[in-house]
Amino acid sequence: MSSRAPATATSRTGTGADPRPFVLDVSRLIWRLWAGRLPTGIDRVCLAYLEEFADRSLAMLQWREHRIVLGPRASDRLFAVLSAGVGKPIRGALVAQLASAIPAALVRPPKVAGKIYLNVGHTGLNAAGLVDWLAARALRPVFLIHDLIPITHPQYCRAGEAERHAARMRNALAAADGFIVNSADTGRALTGFARSLGLEPAPTLVAHLGIEPLAAPAPAVAFTESAKAAPTDRPYFLCLGTIEARKNHILLLRAWKGLRRTLGANTPDLVLIGQRGWEAQDTFDLLDSESHDHGRIVELARCTDSELAAWLDDAEALLMPSHVEGYGLPVLEALSRGTPVIATDLAVYRELAPGIPLFLAADDEQAWQDAVIACLGDSTEAARQSRLLQDYRAPDWAGHMALVEAWLGRL
Repeated sequence: MSSRAPATATSRTGTGADPRPFVLDVSRLIWRLWAGRLPTGIDRVCLAYLEEFADRSLAMLQWREHRIVLGPRASDRLFAVLSAGVGKPIRGALVAQLASAIPAALVRPPKVAGKIYLNVGHTGLNAAGLVDWLAARALRPVFLIHDLIPITHPQYCRAGEAERHAARMRNALAAADGFIVNSADTGRALTGFARSLGLEPAPTLVAHLGIEPLAAPAPAVAFTESAKAAPTDRPYFLCLGTIEARKNHILLLRAWKGLRRTLGANTPDLVLIGQRGWEAQDTFDLLDSESHDHGRIVELARCTDSELAAWLDDAEALLMPSHVEGYGLPVLEALSRGTPVIATDLAVYRELAPGIPLFLAADDEQAWQDAVIACLGDSTEAARQSRLLQDYRAPDWAGHMALVEAWLGRL
């Protein structure tokens, strides 16, 4: 995690009679780090909340129908392992901590009545018994909702995900004392779903997620073997995110075919950074058939933060043709580094970066081709965005946490 400044002492909740007024659910971090995976966007949110609230929280773990809250010392030890474990093998350390902590918590569970339960990763929300478990312990649940895409756009999600996410949201609506949403757009979706059930959501705070400053750009010689390529003198455009139907990579692949016909040897490269996901076999087939000397398609399953910084800094523009998004971290990361953005005209993008990106329809292939050509070199579009970025400040975690701390203090 970064060295961002925590919320000030006057704004931090939990400096009174109860030094640990929170129960922080860290289940998602445990399972993701156990699997050795690099953190996703939601995982990074979980890590940010761990950094902010660890010293005032007890740790909660969920596994299927099992739930347990650790005592203060065991929580602190677990938090330390999780904070240090990003990108490192931590199974041994986890086993060592939990082998003694769980039996002790079962014998003498800590008192949790009246504490705020923070679940910021959608963890276990569709599990049977969660609502009753929270109520029986008089916890005050606060959930951070990232999106309702499986409910609002099920066609872009895996089979059964709409039903699972609806169960998560129903349980959250039944249990919550409060909601944090990452955007007003997500808040509207949550309210719409609640009202479809004849409900109103609990008090809700809109708090834009922060972005972490990326590490210094990596020199070409430092790129990992898995990256296969490093930024070169060839012009290229960049797209970030899991390769799945919702992200609409197929539009870019089709647009690049048109660009090769128009620009020939002057066609820029297209760099896709993200793992292959689901519901996108037609996209995978196109990727697997790509082989061109110009207008190359470079596919990278993963890269480090410093490598990403290098890719962003040298890109002609970031391309984000998604059909729907819950937030827009890649857009914010690009703009924070001065990289132009071409994106689908989504409400959440307009909320986060009003008037700055070049907004296009998700199905207008010709418009995307024209926009790519317009952004090559020293373009007027790049100059327009550069002027607007002089006064732009991307959301940061300090601002997010200050909002959250003040709101929790009033809840």
